[in-house]
This record gives sequence, C-alpha cells and structure tokens, in this order.
Amino acid sequence: MNERIRNTTVIAVGNQKGGVGKTTNTIQIAGALAERGRRSLIIDLDMTSGATKALRAPTEGWISSFELLTGAENAEDTIITNDEPEVPLPPNIHLVPSSRKLAELDTFLAQNPWLIHQDLLIEPMNRLRGRYDYIFLDTPPQKTKTTIPALKVADYAVLSAMPDHLAVSALAEALSDIAAAQRHANAQLSLLGVILCAVPRPKTRLARELVAYVERTCVDADGQSLKFATEISRSVAVQEAQKAGQTLMQHQGDHPVADEYRALAKEFEERLNARRESLATTGEVAHA
Repeated sequence: MNERIRNTTVIAVGNQKGGVGKTTNTIQIAGALAERGRRSLIIDLDMTSGATKALRAPTEGWISSFELLTGAENAEDTIITNDEPEVPLPPNIHLVPSSRKLAELDTFLAQNPWLIHQDLLIEPMNRLRGRYDYIFLDTPPQKTKTTIPALKVADYAVLSAMPDHLAVSALAEALSDIAAAQRHANAQLSLLGVILCAVPRPKTRLARELVAYVERTCVDADGQSLKFATEISRSVAVQEAQKAGQTLMQHQGDHPVADEYRALAKEFEERLNARRESLATTGEVAHA
C-alpha cells in the first residue's frame, strides 16, 4: 500500500428507505473517482451486506465491519485490499465487508455497558484517516446501531433517492437524522448533496415531483439546492456490472450511465473543493 498521507474525507451514504440506489451509487462513484486517481475505502455497515455482495466479497469467514466496530481487530486489519487474490476488487477500491455478525451488535453493547454506542467508529476512523482519499460509510436503510456512529464520524452525508412513492418521506427522515446528528453529536457534519438515480427518460410525473421536492427542501444555508445536477438514468447495465463484481466503468466503460457517474464524480469533487475553500475563507476549521 502506498503510504503517502492523504487528505481523507469521510462520507456517510444513506437514506431511510432501502432499494434507492445507496449502495450502487457508493460503488459507482468510488469507481469513477478511481479513474481520477483517487483511492477509496468502502465500509459496509449494513447487515444485508449489499456492498459486500455487489463487490463479490465473502460475507462469512472473513474479518468484517463487526470486528471493526467492536474493536476486536485493528481497523486496518479488517480491510480487503487490491492485493487479495481471492477477492478481485476494482482498482483503487478497498472494502471492509459486512457480515451477519452485525446482528450481534446489540448483544455486544449490552455486555459492554461502559462503551458509548455512538463512538464506536471514532477510533477506527482515527486509524484510517490519511490512508485514503475517501472513506464511504455505506449505512443501512433503517436507523440501526451502525447509522448513528457513522453520522458521528462523517465529514459529510450524501443521500440517495429514486422516483418512488415512499422516497419523499424516507428522504425527510434522513434529513431529520442528519439535523439531529449535527445538534447532538457532530456539529461539523453537513449534507454534501442528494443523488437522484434510476431516473426514467423521459421523466415521469413522479420523477419530476421528486426533483421538485429535493430542490425545494434540500438546500444549504444560502438557499441553494443541494441536489447534484448530474442525474443517473435508469439502466440494467449497472445491475449487469454488479453481477460481474465490477464497476460500470470496468464492465462497460463506454455506456452513457458510466459517463453520468464520471460527471457525478467530477461534480462531487468540485463541490467538496468549494466547501473547503469557503471554510478556509471564513477562517473555520475545514473538514479533514
């Protein structure tokens, strides 16, 4: 592993509803960032192991995010890197896999009452910062014992949504969780943006309503929309790439949706850089 110190940004990716492209966006953005020379770590904090399965990594028999959270193993020892021949991860993407052991987290906390639940990821992030350009915390769709620690340590949150009748209420709950985390645990946390994915072309009425809702409710302090301008079109190509355990950039790099993810990654980094410049200008402490 290249040991040069990197300026790590920790991103919690989520939504309160499952099946809205959260894990897909995490993997594909990491893949597009890899093409830009960035190295990312995906930490799968979902008991259903969505990111782990999509990257064709094992969900049993390996050290997982359960050991990372409980401190049973050093954080760096829970990582599957590109040097692992049994798990051919995409270039420049590393993974802390999930496992069904996450279901035991409540029992672990009950047996260790001196541990503070929301602080479980503080030490692991302290150990891993500087090793990656980005650490993506792939959170579960419901508010579980892994969601709150993720929001406690994240520099930014990114929300994922797709045209669905339940998407609006789920997005509202996710925004409420972020606001609660800002008040009670992590004042530095901010919403970087909202990704709209699986958007039909041409847009349906439901899709147009979702766009309008996001633009109206997901805004920064100046009232500017936090929806990413780049929208991800509906396509089976993404699912085909995941079946192969690859990013879309690897599997079908000339596909239009691959170009959309490239554009999204560019917009993602431009927005991060603008935030950092704004913080530097105002004299505030910038995110790591």
